[in-house]
Amino acid sequence: MGLSAVTVLGVDRPGVIAAVTGSLADCGANIHDSTMTLLGGHIAMMLLVSGDLSSDELLEKLCVPDTVVTASAVEARRYFRGQSKGIGYVLTVHGPDRPGIISAISAVLADDGGNITGMSTRLSGRLYVLIADVELPEKVDVAALMRRLANAGAGLDSEITFRPVEPDLL
Repeated sequence: MGLSAVTVLGVDRPGVIAAVTGSLADCGANIHDSTMTLLGGHIAMMLLVSGDLSSDELLEKLCVPDTVVTASAVEARRYFRGQSKGIGYVLTVHGPDRPGIISAISAVLADDGGNITGMSTRLSGRLYVLIADVELPEKVDVAALMRRLANAGAGLDSEITFRPVEPDLL
């Protein structure tokens, strides 16, 4: 059984998720992990699927009208970094839209070994909003990191909040 990464991009409409997942089921593919979001009226899906078909065979059989679909073979790496011993945080950014926001914030996090495990952004008028799930190594000086994030936010004319994940909410 091979593992394939499948991406689907297309104009959002009712039934597109049913069409994608139905087509995968018809191919005998099992969805392991997936994410879907709307981006400016377009649907964007990423799925990790397993089955007896190679990624090329899977791509040939996927029938999803009005979408762009890709499929690539990947290695199974569910725990490629080992079991997480990091601490979870939620980062939010609110400010005017401009190029380089994600780059600046992610670089500050990466300098301390922070890993963004999930992220969503939205543009509402001129207001840009970013929400990210972040995992930090246990040894990080969080107060110093928060100061560097605040400095990055000031340079972007944006407000940044950074708080630990509440375990009771998970």
